[in-house]
Amino acid sequence: MRDEYDFSKGERGKFFNPNAKKNLPVYLDAEVLDYFAEKAKAKGVELNALVNDLLKKDIALIEEVK
Repeated sequence: MRDEYDFSKGERGKFFNPNAKKNLPVYLDAEVLDYFAEKAKAKGVELNALVNDLLKKDIALIEEVK
């Protein structure tokens, strides 16, 4: 690495995209991960699809109670 870099010709926000999709890591306890991985495999779906569907259903239930 260089000691210094010249950013005088840099363009602020050149790669900024306000609609960029962000993938956040979610850490599950081992037993929770194993449980849902088994359920996803039995249903023939990806783990993330199963968890997303369950979370969407939970959100719908929460919104109904409000």
